[in-house]
Amino acid sequence: MSQRSHLWIVVLALAGAAAGMLAGQWLQPRSRGGATYALVGTARADFERPDVAGQPHRIAEWDGRLVVLNFWASWCGPCRAEMPLLDRAAQRHAGQGLAVIGVAVDEAEATRDFLKDRPVGYPILVDDPQKSGDLSVTYGNNRSVLPYTVLIGRDGHILAQHFGSFSETLLEDWLKPHL
Repeated sequence: MSQRSHLWIVVLALAGAAAGMLAGQWLQPRSRGGATYALVGTARADFERPDVAGQPHRIAEWDGRLVVLNFWASWCGPCRAEMPLLDRAAQRHAGQGLAVIGVAVDEAEATRDFLKDRPVGYPILVDDPQKSGDLSVTYGNNRSVLPYTVLIGRDGHILAQHFGSFSETLLEDWLKPHL
């Protein structure tokens, strides 16, 4: 083999190693700013956030139910597209103890304006990043992705996490083992 071929092999090996390291960093849970991330199997973090009317709610209000905790924002296209799916799931499985809770990672006014035109039947809490930080990080969103969804079991432990939006089928398959 020529020296040039050896050089290409070395360059490709280095590029592959760098790509592997970057992928590992992306996929590995990590902390940001000292925050620790919730992991599947751990107890859910307690929190209190206001609804769109400004009334405070604690996550403990839904203890004993299977909770879909969906982080979204009014400016997020995939979030907006996913909300009707979540609304239908909330209605379809309410009798099985399912509660869907939306957490708007947005300002209260923007959230209210959005919901005027596109209301949903499940509760929406407001997690204004300017006022309270980003609750999705506490719940494992180590990629800063929206929508981001966490499934909390009836016992308060995190059962599953999902980065990105759901299709109707994917959401039903995700919920089915826990209903």
